[in-house]
Amino acid sequence: MAVHVIAASPLAVNLLDAQSLLSAFGVLGIAVVLFAETGLLVGFFLPGDSLLFTAGLLCAGTADKAATLSLPWVLVASAVGALAGAQCGFLIGRRAGGAALSRSRSVRLHEGAERAEELLERYGHAKAIVLARFVPVVRTVLNPLAGALNIPARVFTVWQAAGGLVWTVGLVLAGYALGFSVPHVDRYLLPIIALIVAVSLLPLAAELFRSRRAAKHRNETP
Repeated sequence: MAVHVIAASPLAVNLLDAQSLLSAFGVLGIAVVLFAETGLLVGFFLPGDSLLFTAGLLCAGTADKAATLSLPWVLVASAVGALAGAQCGFLIGRRAGGAALSRSRSVRLHEGAERAEELLERYGHAKAIVLARFVPVVRTVLNPLAGALNIPARVFTVWQAAGGLVWTVGLVLAGYALGFSVPHVDRYLLPIIALIVAVSLLPLAAELFRSRRAAKHRNETP
């Protein structure tokens, strides 16, 4: 008797590809991926931005395809995963201090930690926690870092929730709106995702440029 495969095997899933994750795990996968990316240091490489945007596109469908995901459920899963993940990361940092990050050999994680510290010093707790949501890797390390630095739990919870909702709802609805307004937009999904990733890295690049410029200025000043 023939056996029909109705879902992608987890072993065949590309963790770096939003479409692959959504095809394999659906709405549940959104919550799990966002929880891992924002709450666990090992999830820093996961594609949070592109996952949210692609999920929005799939909620809208295209001119010749029906929607494959439910917008309300995507919004709920995104918010729950992002908010619960950030709070988990904060609690890990509060309990373990900086030990978890210091043991990591990932250069990207340590660079992200430096950017997170710069955000906290430059903008203060509230603004830095919100801004970090929009910067890959930084949004992973800032949460445990905030816990290790003993930022008040109430302050962290309020502002991580605000930033998390703006980030998740904003990207999902942006994908949803584009899916409705541009015919056959799924044909251009890869370039669009590449653009989103590039734009999401702009704040980090700008901060790095300003930091180097300030350091150069200090070295040149007698």
